[in-house]
Amino acid sequence: MAQEKASNCGHIVAFLIVFLTVVSSGSAWIGVNWGTMASHQLPPEKVVKMLKENRFRKLKLFDADEWIMATLMGTDIEVMLAIPNNMLDKMSNSPKAADSWVYENVTSYLFSGGVNIKYVAVGNEPFLKAYNGSYLKKTLPALKNIQASLNNAGLESKVKVTVPFNADIYYSPDSNPVPSAGDFRPEVRDLTIEIIEFLYSNNAPFTVNIYPFLSLYGNDNFPFDFAFFDGNNKPLRDGNALYTNVFDANLDTLLWAVDKAGYPDLQVIVGEVGWPTDGDKNANVQNAKRFDLGLIKHVLSGNGTPKRKGIIDLYLFSLIDENAKSVAPGNFERHWGVFEFDGKPKYELDLTGKHKGKGLVPVEGIKYQEKKWCILDPDVTNLDDLADSIDYACSLSDCTALGYGSTCNNLSLQGNASYAFNMYYQVNDQRDWDCDFSGLAIITHEDPSEKGCQFPVMIAHGSSLLLHGGLSYILKKALERLEHPGTPTRQFWALSS
Repeated sequence: MAQEKASNCGHIVAFLIVFLTVVSSGSAWIGVNWGTMASHQLPPEKVVKMLKENRFRKLKLFDADEWIMATLMGTDIEVMLAIPNNMLDKMSNSPKAADSWVYENVTSYLFSGGVNIKYVAVGNEPFLKAYNGSYLKKTLPALKNIQASLNNAGLESKVKVTVPFNADIYYSPDSNPVPSAGDFRPEVRDLTIEIIEFLYSNNAPFTVNIYPFLSLYGNDNFPFDFAFFDGNNKPLRDGNALYTNVFDANLDTLLWAVDKAGYPDLQVIVGEVGWPTDGDKNANVQNAKRFDLGLIKHVLSGNGTPKRKGIIDLYLFSLIDENAKSVAPGNFERHWGVFEFDGKPKYELDLTGKHKGKGLVPVEGIKYQEKKWCILDPDVTNLDDLADSIDYACSLSDCTALGYGSTCNNLSLQGNASYAFNMYYQVNDQRDWDCDFSGLAIITHEDPSEKGCQFPVMIAHGSSLLLHGGLSYILKKALERLEHPGTPTRQFWALSS
């Protein structure tokens, strides 16, 4: 019987490889991206506790933040670390710098009771058109140097490299806009295929970020339901293949491009996919819930895409809203989180894909600043400086909820001013002098929130509490490490230098 089971497992694995599954293991999982570009970050130990309680087994980070890494020690959460784009030049030119990065951020955490590091992402969307080629010549050399450093550390079979690419590296021509016509953009085609060849030779995955929301953003002619997984729109026909959603069509466009490059069995992971909840007329909780529920059910079903059958492994984007992200792509950039800035779930989300109505577990034990707000003084009569004051407040805080189609878009002029003043006041930890605006503002203890528009009070841990909590946790881990002197010791003292 055991031999028969082993034989069946072998057939299953062979079947998955032949039909180009997205991951070689065929196991189902939903990961999540954890970005930290926020003015008031949640305590990492509370977020990690929430990740475990919600059974997120895979985590993608955008750097190797030492506070977060310390809190991940001892968990079984599989981690993808990242080397930011601004480090690619150094990593591409200096093998010693690559060795040092791998030692400090990978080797030093890989011990019993350490961090379960599975991938190192070299850069983040480095071939994005918006970067104007800044990283084109640096990505592959950096990738090779990091791989060599992993090899030198004896980690080549344990930790794999990858490069998360934006979906703008491939396309279908206007003359034949179907997935099977997919190819890489001419200006990056050769470089992309070189990277694919290198990843393939090291049994490492290709990572792609796909955003169906962007198909709707700025394109009123795009068929709305085609962005989701339960729509009734007319399907897209590509030969014998029928596409009922843009996610499958997008992913298959990549898979056809990879196939044409000569790597039909390349392992592919979706590194980012999700839906924002504010900052645009189509960015709201209802659409986000609809998209995420449909996405999870779809990718875990095993149906795959018309070109590639099997489970699709992915990382949701993202875990928590980030109010300090750039809004150059759009106001929605700060609202991708499945959780609010304070760790409260925005909507019910069943990560099993079975639609059982299970809610997400929130981050618990969060302390907030005092319940007070900064608003426009209702007794002020001279409003000559009001517009400039609003612009100033918004330029140094987050007023994206005031934009067209957003949750606070229907406020009055006075409401807009109060919202802007309050965001600036909260981001600056409720300092009295940050609620003045040339005498236009006052502090109130009466919540000015309106229906559908929340005037937030920020979380209260602040930098000092973060430092205290982070150091306490790290010192605790350091003491635990002293009990196991036979394994590498993390240089905890470097964190306070």
